[in-house]
Amino acid sequence: MTDDARQARSRAIALRYDAESDAAPRVVAKGAGLLAEQIIAIAREHGIHVHEDPDLVAVLAKLDLDTYIPEELYRAVAEVLAFVYRVNHRLGSGLAQNPGRTPPP
Repeated sequence: MTDDARQARSRAIALRYDAESDAAPRVVAKGAGLLAEQIIAIAREHGIHVHEDPDLVAVLAKLDLDTYIPEELYRAVAEVLAFVYRVNHRLGSGLAQNPGRTPPP
């Protein structure tokens, strides 16, 4: 695959949500190509779950940085966050120790 083809396919969005301080999840990083790969690599280095959903990424990519997600996306993002919370709870600190590890179904 050429670098141009990889860049056209690869996109990433990073969301942050703190129930105590945030009104809703917000976009804290986004990028395509090499920047997307760096966002994903940094997340994995820090034991942060990487969820692949090209349709959701396409919609979130339209938002500006540091923007709260719109109410229309609450359900989709809540489903992803609920999955991540369940995985983190199930794996405990094992995910942080093995960030490349795939969680069990």
